[in-house]
Amino acid sequence: MNVRQHLLAGQVIPAHPLALTAARTLDERAQRALTRYYMAAGAGGIAVGVHTTQFAIRRVGLYHPVLQLAIETANATLEQTPRPFVRIAGVIGETAQAVSEAGIANALGYDAALLSLGGLDALDERALLTHCRNVADVMPLIGFYLQPAVGGRVLSYRFWRDLAELPQLIAVKIAPFDRYRTMDVVRAIVAAGRDDVALYTGNDDAIVADLTTPFPVRRHGRADTTRIVGGLLGQWAVWTRRAVELLSRIKALGDSPLAPSLLTEGAELTDANGAIFDSLHRFAGCIPGIHEVLRRQGLLRGIWTLDSRETLSPRQTDELDRVIQSYPWLTDDAFVAEHRDAWLTP
Repeated sequence: MNVRQHLLAGQVIPAHPLALTAARTLDERAQRALTRYYMAAGAGGIAVGVHTTQFAIRRVGLYHPVLQLAIETANATLEQTPRPFVRIAGVIGETAQAVSEAGIANALGYDAALLSLGGLDALDERALLTHCRNVADVMPLIGFYLQPAVGGRVLSYRFWRDLAELPQLIAVKIAPFDRYRTMDVVRAIVAAGRDDVALYTGNDDAIVADLTTPFPVRRHGRADTTRIVGGLLGQWAVWTRRAVELLSRIKALGDSPLAPSLLTEGAELTDANGAIFDSLHRFAGCIPGIHEVLRRQGLLRGIWTLDSRETLSPRQTDELDRVIQSYPWLTDDAFVAEHRDAWLTP
């Protein structure tokens, strides 16, 4: 598989959650089931060890086991039904830690590192670029603009323009939840002449808008447009079958005019994401919200996280009830119910 070409073609890539038991130990059966679900739904890859997987897996010694379980499960499925499928590892921390994690992921057979720059506020942007180069020396790099509300930081247009000079950069996940900063990344990658770097939305609040917009850019001194081709999203950790269908419909449109119904669907998806990600409480219940949807579908046994204080926010359950009842066509409950028992088979 040519990973760069696969990403440029545009894929649905779920951010993989962490399945735990009530004792807050790894639930290997459910963890495998989630990987199998995403593959059966038609996802073009998975991202493991990212925010949705819980950054705290490092603290409790689960980084290597979780990455290993995911890639073993994915590879076993691919042996039966070969197809292009990208395996992305989340990498965080100061340079020594990030390089070490990239080495672990590379040894396990992951295709690329999604590098989070959260928690590195002491470094200026020049030092951040050196940090990125060190990780890129270990394996192909996916840049990551993480929103400040969940640990990211504001980064300048100049930073993204300089990052685009790295030959090992194969994609950027754009997730600042901010239209101005989204434009900064889009313009910077094009200004660097990097037609080989895939742009992916991580803006769970603007999925359809990102995927359907021809972004205005200057290319070789002329007015042009470019596209965000796919998504690497926590939102796509749930209702993944519908996400695959959505991206397929958007691709089929090409440059045709958008039907108002698609824009309406985008607003529905944003509303649903607000409930799942708990936007009302500044995303405090983001991960438990994802878990709750998967629990209702029978893929998880509970919504437990590594931090016992992290749970659903007040009225978040009511909001989840509201959006599921309002937009049942966004869910893939029937698809999950049909295959769940097979996915949960050890």
